[in-house]
Amino acid sequence: MQVGTPLDQPRSVHRARKRLFVGLISIACFVICVLLGLLWLVPYVGLDNIHPAAKWVLGALVLGLVGLVCVAYWGLFLNIITKKPLPGARRFRGLTIKLFLPLMVLLGRAFGIPKEHIMLSFISVNNDMVLAEAGRYAPGDILLLMPHCLQNSKCDRRLTYDINNCVRCGKCPMAGLLELHDKYGVNLAIATGGTIARRIVVQLRPRLIIAVACYRDLSSGIQDTYPLPVYGVLNERPHGPCLDTTVSLPVVEKMLGRFIDPTKAKDGRTISTGQAAQA
Repeated sequence: MQVGTPLDQPRSVHRARKRLFVGLISIACFVICVLLGLLWLVPYVGLDNIHPAAKWVLGALVLGLVGLVCVAYWGLFLNIITKKPLPGARRFRGLTIKLFLPLMVLLGRAFGIPKEHIMLSFISVNNDMVLAEAGRYAPGDILLLMPHCLQNSKCDRRLTYDINNCVRCGKCPMAGLLELHDKYGVNLAIATGGTIARRIVVQLRPRLIIAVACYRDLSSGIQDTYPLPVYGVLNERPHGPCLDTTVSLPVVEKMLGRFIDPTKAKDGRTISTGQAAQA
């Protein structure tokens, strides 16, 4: 399975995911506007009994809300198309996460579109917005957040408590990730679940996260950590979910090259379950 951005996956796949996202978000915007219109139309006659101007006051309020939804939609649409940091880019990403995504899931269910396709589309567009919005950071402000399923299932080392317990045998991606940690000085953590991941983020307070996970965990993680920018890298699952998964290390390193400020000194830390330790 490939990452949801043009930097590390076939362009045709990325375009298809973006088209799905744009199509669903367009329908979601239309549905919201229709519902707001009905909010004014249904009580239109009854409001005369309260005050002759009541229906017009409500109409102005509804029209204003419709305008805000349309502005948000077009701002998000242009952000996706141009891939440039437009004014209010963070707000557009927030609207996508908090408002449009739940509606897109409902619409996808109504149209018979698998939830996986919607989530992959969301991750792909989120990555584009993060690339447009985020700058460059000191290595110590970047967190590589990894799932525990990257560790070889036959390994008896407890890496979730201390990732330095890894002997770097090369039987799983952990050795390569530790080499990236050593090379660039970024933070590296393994999370066994959403609760641990949130604890790590709260304690470490990074300015940017490069997260590796399946599409479900990535989608929920992006939502949980907003407004913190999260660039999602989909793991590869040759043995099925949550067992001996892997990740493309060149993709992770390419993203590090994009987000690291080369003028900053290395200042990384290695943590696992929220207990930070100097590397």
